Amino acid sequence: MKSFKIIYFILIILIFCNGCGNNANKIDFSQVQEVNNGNLVEKQIPLRVAFASVISPQETRRAYQILVKELSKELNRPVILIQKKTYDELKTLLSNGETDIAFLSTGAYISYKGRVPIELLAMIKTNGTIFYDTYLITSNNSDINSFEDLYHKTFAFTDPSSLSGKLVVDNILATKGTNAEEYFYRYFYTYNHDKSILAVANHLADAASIDSQVYDYIVDTNPDLISQIKIIDVLERAPSGPIVIRKGMEEKDEIEKALFNIHESKKVKEALNTVMIEQFVKPDEELYKKLKKNYNMDN
Repeated sequence: MKSFKIIYFILIILIFCNGCGNNANKIDFSQVQEVNNGNLVEKQIPLRVAFASVISPQETRRAYQILVKELSKELNRPVILIQKKTYDELKTLLSNGETDIAFLSTGAYISYKGRVPIELLAMIKTNGTIFYDTYLITSNNSDINSFEDLYHKTFAFTDPSSLSGKLVVDNILATKGTNAEEYFYRYFYTYNHDKSILAVANHLADAASIDSQVYDYIVDTNPDLISQIKIIDVLERAPSGPIVIRKGMEEKDEIEKALFNIHESKKVKEALNTVMIEQFVKPDEELYKKLKKNYNMDN
């Protein structure tokens, strides 16, 4: 039994620590640090863009590098890309005024209560829609067939601020008068939806809740992995995670215009497709207001 536990934790380390290095890496994608205005040369302050990974960190970083390089070109100003592991870290960056733009999850946005006010900049459209579902998954040979069957089982959450990967389940447990600590035998965080799928497929967790868009992506890219799991419930539909900006930034309209058209670049479009982004569209504030109210986060 002791040797099994050692193997169990080694497997967790191998799966979830791969690619987790240097998450605070900052990369400047513009070689132009100065703009010549007639006889004057102005020093430009870099635009700071922060993100956390929905799928593997390396895959996400490669795509966003191409995105912000094109954004730097369109805006004619330096852009710095900041990568973090968790959405709580992104919220801290925003609250401290240490980033100008952030790619948030839906849950991270509705739960943000930082010192620096933020506003919506864009929404993500994927496969023709701005919505996604929360899938409850287990292994294909499991005898778990409902949420009730998860009692005293091991659960894989993705991120403390993820709606599909945590808050939806917390909400269900609250309606039952309990919480994750009491209901599950144990739980842990994977910090990527694809790693939650991997955890279930490898029986490191009995179940997980994941973003349906990630599930569809894995169907196309790794069908063998998908064949090892099954969906036992669809828990909730929600608007996609938004891109936010510090409130009151003068360049908002210019940045917004660049984002809405950036998918027209073939290279950017191909890169965005690898991280489940079809294009950026105008955000619908009412969708998030409704969600905040439902989750008692509108105070």
